[in-house]
Amino acid sequence: MPTINESYFLQNQPKPTSNTGQNMLGKDDFLKLLITQLQNQDPSNPMDDREFIAQMAQFSSLEQMTNMNKTIQKFVDVQTSQSLVQFSELIGKEVKWVQEVDVDEYRTELQYSENKVQSVKVEFDGTIRILLDNNRWIHHEQLTQISAVKENQPANPPSRDASSEETTD
Repeated sequence: MPTINESYFLQNQPKPTSNTGQNMLGKDDFLKLLITQLQNQDPSNPMDDREFIAQMAQFSSLEQMTNMNKTIQKFVDVQTSQSLVQFSELIGKEVKWVQEVDVDEYRTELQYSENKVQSVKVEFDGTIRILLDNNRWIHHEQLTQISAVKENQPANPPSRDASSEETTD
């Protein structure tokens, strides 16, 4: 009777590891390494002053870059929300927009359309999308003109000329 080698059992297989960016060292890890290095140095041969100052400068630079990254991310978030508010003013307005349409396999042409804006949203990547009254989402860069909604006006508005006015003497 054949036997199965125990190394093939599921519980004996190595567990897969996922790389989620946790392999990167942060400022806390850098500081722990520096402290460990200082604690374990040879008292008869301490760390060179210049080397210690260089490591402290690297730590300071790392901390400043981390703080600057957080500040820039907050700035980007504020800009995105302001863009959404700014584009929300388009709701209910008539817009003229452009799209590139294939004429054949070698040529394209620009096609202009006019629609009324129904909604505005921000995509996960920060892109502003605009919903038109034909249920089509377009990119904000496709807009070419914005105008107030055209009211239902009569085709031939009454004109006022001198012959139609009554004159009293």
